[in-house]
Amino acid sequence: MLVSVVIPVYNEMSTLAELLRRVTAVDFPKELVIVDDCSRDGSRELLQRLASEGLSVIGGTPKNRNDVRVLLQEKNQGKGSALRRGFAESSGDIVIVQDADLEYDPREIPRVLQPILDGDADVVFGSRFTGTPRRVLYFWHSVMNQLLTMLSNMTSNLNLTDMETCYKAFRAEVIRSVNIEEDRFGIEPEITAKVARGGWRVFEVPISYHGRTYEEGKKIGWKDGVRALYAIGKYSLKR
Repeated sequence: MLVSVVIPVYNEMSTLAELLRRVTAVDFPKELVIVDDCSRDGSRELLQRLASEGLSVIGGTPKNRNDVRVLLQEKNQGKGSALRRGFAESSGDIVIVQDADLEYDPREIPRVLQPILDGDADVVFGSRFTGTPRRVLYFWHSVMNQLLTMLSNMTSNLNLTDMETCYKAFRAEVIRSVNIEEDRFGIEPEITAKVARGGWRVFEVPISYHGRTYEEGKKIGWKDGVRALYAIGKYSLKR
């Protein structure tokens, strides 16, 4: 069973090569669908080399099958836009999102996939708040995450603990049936609302979290929280 790992990239040169080494080292058959959202820090050039020269560009010890597809956005549009394209052009039986920083550990991808492989789930969320190690960082980010998750649950009738998580895995037919409209971080509540509306079986599994500071490259801000609130309202009402 082939897994499509969709990786949106925007100015992640400091972590990109190491992240790709870690993903390719995990032992399962996969394709890396890497979507560069018009990076300006060298990430785009590294990915162009990867596309033309292969995995030797990043080094490491790849395991199992590792197909690589590099997609280049013509202008910066946001994470949602990059994921929309990556989902559309993926070919795996299962699709999972992997951020290009090092906040999420690719060694935990098999754990996230397991409920789908067991035939129990159609969609799996990796939860950062159910008992695994996580870096202690911003209090108000935690409050906002809990608020957004609670409001999302109230409108979707799910009981998630971490709606905003990066690690979301889908049976391919599920995610390809979702019409993604959001271009930025509003994609998280949008996908959650549309998955809930579709009646798909949703599971959560615990994952670790190695968050980064803004000095280390974190990008999400308060405006994205406002947009997420808007998206929760919009997609809970929209049919």
